[in-house]
Amino acid sequence: MNDTPATQAALPAQAAPAAVPAVNGSGERRDYRPGYEIVAEQILEYIAESRLVAGDRLPTENDLAQTLNTSRAVVREAVKILSALGRVRAHKGRGLFVADDEGMLITSRWGGFFRPVDLDHVLMLFEFRRVQEMAASSLAATRATPSELRTVEVAMQQCRHGFVHGQVDVFNQADDDFHAAVATASHNTFLVNAVRDARRLQRQSSAIGIHQTLGENTEAAVEEHEAIYRAIRDGRPDEAAEATAVHLDRTLEDYRREIQRRLFG
Repeated sequence: MNDTPATQAALPAQAAPAAVPAVNGSGERRDYRPGYEIVAEQILEYIAESRLVAGDRLPTENDLAQTLNTSRAVVREAVKILSALGRVRAHKGRGLFVADDEGMLITSRWGGFFRPVDLDHVLMLFEFRRVQEMAASSLAATRATPSELRTVEVAMQQCRHGFVHGQVDVFNQADDDFHAAVATASHNTFLVNAVRDARRLQRQSSAIGIHQTLGENTEAAVEEHEAIYRAIRDGRPDEAAEATAVHLDRTLEDYRREIQRRLFG
């Protein structure tokens, strides 16, 4: 553990001091990106590139603001996001530290390199999810107990409820519950942990720059969940795996488009 400020390592390229409109090749304006999103990404890059581990000290908010050419207020908002994600922790009177809670331990387990808005990293994460969740749903189709099937069904129904009533939080929680329930029904503890960890990493992409809305894509997710559930319920492992692949491939395309839209216009 390194308890001294990590001020010698190079920080990422400077961030814009605030949200600034960009122009694409055709002269059209892109969407604004809040400055705190950019700074949050750069702090994550700093943690990864400096190979910091849980308990290591980060530069102060003032130092980060000066180095990144932004305001302390923007850095503070970025730190709030990263604290909620379990990536950094602010200790009053002591400074900022790489977090030692479960969120950071999960990230360290996969090499500590994950960057939530890096398209290559998101692609790799979904490749990982595809392998794990196809296996989990296939096994669930042959191993799920009646109680476990009911848990999957309830989560599926809650996803639809959240979509129909425009309740983003309800949908997001039910989405987590659905994938966790399918993994649990596989009766494989390693798959349960792998699915949980991968989804927690994915939520970092949702929290930094990729914001969930309830629309056409969410309706597709609801239908895909139902297809996975029916295949598991009917004891069809190959169909359960294929339905899972369809769901994750479509979700990856949603993330790919949103990342490209926000970063490249």
